[in-house]
Amino acid sequence: MKKLTRAMLTGLSLLLPVVLSLQLALWLVTTLEQWLKSLWEVTMPMQWYMPGLGAISFLFLATIIGLSARVWLLGWLWKIPGRMLEKVPVISYIYNTIKDFVDMMGGKNFAAQSVVWVTLPQAHTRLLGIITKHGADKDSRLAQLIGDDELAVYLPMSYQAGGYMIIVKEEQVERIDMEPGDALRLIMSAGLGQRGTKS
Repeated sequence: MKKLTRAMLTGLSLLLPVVLSLQLALWLVTTLEQWLKSLWEVTMPMQWYMPGLGAISFLFLATIIGLSARVWLLGWLWKIPGRMLEKVPVISYIYNTIKDFVDMMGGKNFAAQSVVWVTLPQAHTRLLGIITKHGADKDSRLAQLIGDDELAVYLPMSYQAGGYMIIVKEEQVERIDMEPGDALRLIMSAGLGQRGTKS
């Protein structure tokens, strides 16, 4: 019975990530396709429309927006829809949660050389974290609350979209040559299934 259970769990560990990833990708493509299909129906004859054109046009649109956002005025204009959503009570929470998660996983807003090992006092373990604020940079409310020689470090939790923010002394951290986005993905997967880089 134990062998069958172990075999089933092994099969689930192989199948579920594939099935759920494909299902999520399929849902996303289908949603984008239905959303943009109506726009294509207005601009072109329906006999010219091909399945997948909506999803492809969305990726093209995202690329154009990303490039144009580098121009100050256009970047400001592209942020208007998000600012409007932030004013709607329930939608603002969903929007900010998704935006923060996407930005976090991409390593956005994290400074260079901000991935660190944190050694807690009287502990024989190290925690992998990301520096979010330096006490010496008094450009935020948090930085004004901590000492000049202190750092705010975010410690993500494995398999959860959560974590802890701790304040530590500069000498308690050891900087690592790693991108913040890579560190977040490594921590959230608990290091399982992560392949090393080939030299």
